[in-house]
Amino acid sequence: MRYLISLFWTVSSLILAIGCAVGPDYQAPKTEVPAEWNGQTFVTQGQASKTTTEPVTLAQWWGIFNDRTLNSLVELAITANLDLKQVEARIRQARAARGVAGAGLGPTVDASVIYQRSKSSSETVGSGGSPTVAATGAFRELFQVGLDSSWELDFFGGTRRNLEAATADLRAAMEDRRDVLITLIGDVGSNYLNLRGLQQQLAIAHKNLEVQRKTAAIVHRRFETGFVSRLDVANADAQAAATEAQIPVLESSAQAAIYSLGVLLGQNPAALETTLVRPNPLPPTPPKIPIGLPSDLVRRRPDIRRAEAQLHAATARIGVATADLFPRFFLTGGFGVSARDLNRLGISNSRYWSFSPTVTWPIFASGRIRWNIEMQNALQEQAFLTYQKTVLTALKEVETALVAYAKEQEHRQSLATAVDNNRQAVDLAMKLYVAGKTDFLNVLTAQRSLYVNEEALVQSTQRLTVNLITLYKALGGGWEEKS
Repeated sequence: MRYLISLFWTVSSLILAIGCAVGPDYQAPKTEVPAEWNGQTFVTQGQASKTTTEPVTLAQWWGIFNDRTLNSLVELAITANLDLKQVEARIRQARAARGVAGAGLGPTVDASVIYQRSKSSSETVGSGGSPTVAATGAFRELFQVGLDSSWELDFFGGTRRNLEAATADLRAAMEDRRDVLITLIGDVGSNYLNLRGLQQQLAIAHKNLEVQRKTAAIVHRRFETGFVSRLDVANADAQAAATEAQIPVLESSAQAAIYSLGVLLGQNPAALETTLVRPNPLPPTPPKIPIGLPSDLVRRRPDIRRAEAQLHAATARIGVATADLFPRFFLTGGFGVSARDLNRLGISNSRYWSFSPTVTWPIFASGRIRWNIEMQNALQEQAFLTYQKTVLTALKEVETALVAYAKEQEHRQSLATAVDNNRQAVDLAMKLYVAGKTDFLNVLTAQRSLYVNEEALVQSTQRLTVNLITLYKALGGGWEEKS
C-alpha cells in the first residue's frame, strides 16, 4: 500500500513537471473601443468613474433619489426575488460541476466487503456418464475485505482542460448573477418611478377636473342668465368629462405597477398596495453623471464578462476534445485480505494485492473524434462572435442612453416653461371671459393646453428618471467614484 502511495506522488510530480495540455491556450480577446463616448457632449459629467480590472462593486445608485421607500424596495428585492434565487442556485450547480471536473485529476478508491456461503454438489459424474453418489456436499464460506484503486494519468491535459472549462462556466454563472441583479434593481426602480409618475398624473387630472367643473358651473349660471349660448355649456361639460375619463386609465396603470413590484419582491402581487397606494412626488435627478470611459465598460458590464467567460470555456473544450486523439494511461491496483475463516483474515497468508498499468488508444472511431474537435472549434467561434456582438451592443446601449437622458432634460425644460405660460393664460382668459371681453373658446383652449402640458411635464420627468436608470444599467450597474 505504501508502494502505491509513493507511486501516486511520483507520477503526480511527473505530470505537473510535464504540464502538457493539448488544445489552444486561452487568450483574452482584444477589444477595440472608442477613446470616449460620442454622447458625452450632451451631458454634464461628474467625477470620473473608478477603473479596475475587477468588476466594480454594485454601487447603490438608487440612493441618489433620496427615497426611503425605493431604498427599502430594493433591499427586499435583493433578498427575496425569485429570479435572483434561481441564478444563485445555478451558481451552486456550476460550483458543484467544477468539483466533479476537478475530481478527475485524482485517483478513486473503492472499498469492498464480501461474504460468500456456498454448497458443493453431492453427485459426481462417473465413467460412462452415469451419476454416482458421493459424499454429502460440504458448505464453504469466503470472507474478503479489500480496496480497489484506479487513476487516470492526465498526460495530455484532457481532464485539466475540462476543469478549466468548468471554472470558466462558474465565472460565467457568477457574472450572470450580477447581470440579473442589475436588471432586477433597474426594474424595481423603473416600476417604482413609473408608479410615482402615474400618481402625480392622477393628482393633476383630479386638480384639473375640479377646475373644469367649477368653470362648467360658471358657464351654466351665465347660460341661465342669458349671457352665453348652450354651445358654451356643451363645450365646458365635454372638457370636464374628457378629463374625468382619463382617471380610470391612470388608476389601472398605477395598480399594474404596484402588482409588478410585488412580484419582483417575490410576494403576492397585491402585497404592497397598502404601502404604495399613498402618492409621493417623483424624486429629482442629479445634475452630474460620472460616465467614465468606454474601456471601463468592458471590465464592468457583467454581460460582457459573462460572454468572455463563455469564450474561455469554449476554448478549453477544444482541448478536451483534442485529448481524445491521444492515448490514455491508467494505474489500477488492489489490496486486501481473503480467507475461508473469519479468524484467519489477519494472518499474512490471507493478504493479496495487484498492480496493473493500462494504456488505451482509440485507433479507429469512424471520424467521431475529429468531428467532435471540429464541432468544438465551431462553438468557440460562435462564442467569440457572441462576445464581439455583446461589446457592440453594450456600446450602443450606453450611447443611446446618454443621448436619451440629455435630450429628455431639454424636453422637460421646455415643457416647464410652457406650463408656466399656460397657467398665466388660463387666469387671464377666465378673467376676460367673466368680464365679457372674450368668448369661452379661449378659456377652453387655455385650460386644455394647461392640462396637456402639465401631464406631459410629469411624463417627461418620469421618463427622465427612468432614462437615468437605463443609463446606470447600460454602464454596468453603478460605479465607485474616485476619492
